[in-house]
Amino acid sequence: MIVVSPAVGEFFGTMVVIVLGNGVVAGTLLRRSKAFGAGWLAITTGWGLAVFSGVAVASAMGDLDAHLNPAVTLGSVLMTGHAGRLLTYIPAQVLGAFLGAVLVYLQYQPHWAATPEPDTKLACFCTSPAIRRLGWNFFSEAAGTFILVLVAAALFSRRVSPGGLAPGLGPVLLGALVWAIGLSLGGTTGYAINPARDLGPRLAHTLLPIAGKGGAEWDYAWVPILGPLAGAAVAALFVRVFNVA
Repeated sequence: MIVVSPAVGEFFGTMVVIVLGNGVVAGTLLRRSKAFGAGWLAITTGWGLAVFSGVAVASAMGDLDAHLNPAVTLGSVLMTGHAGRLLTYIPAQVLGAFLGAVLVYLQYQPHWAATPEPDTKLACFCTSPAIRRLGWNFFSEAAGTFILVLVAAALFSRRVSPGGLAPGLGPVLLGALVWAIGLSLGGTTGYAINPARDLGPRLAHTLLPIAGKGGAEWDYAWVPILGPLAGAAVAALFVRVFNVA
């Protein structure tokens, strides 16, 4: 039997998030997919269910934190002081996201050549803004992640759940939260709200032999990496100042 650890749970949980999350984007955008044109509601719903599924898998593997997101890990460290998580969780999350993107590439392999637009192919891996204004794009990513960390802390707080959440309810609530963020705030930048979700797949796009691909827009990549980290840090400060947890 393979010995599992929280870092292993972070790896496989993040992989599941990307397989299902980027998978719904690919199914909606790539030509000759049966889901082609399903639209934003399908994408946001798919991402909410992806997070629910990934958190469930990570938790079942003994990863009780199930962050699956470097920004959430940073926020947790700032709230709890458990800095060791930064060195184990974040590499596992990025590598899991990379593997998830590779699996999406393989799943939709015949569809890359059938889709002529390089930007559409890139969107199946990583985020880009609807209107490119880097300062406001950064704000959007920070704001979305602020809401993610704040509401997640509130959902698990002693005041909201004095006796703790019912078993299995945590993944459902987190998936619903990500769904809500996507519907309400995601239209500006595609709501990475997770540095690993953007960095791992962007790296996969760069390395994979995708038919007809363009560049990976690395000049924009700092926004979905630093924006969520900034939003999580502010949320962690807010939680501590107002004793949300």
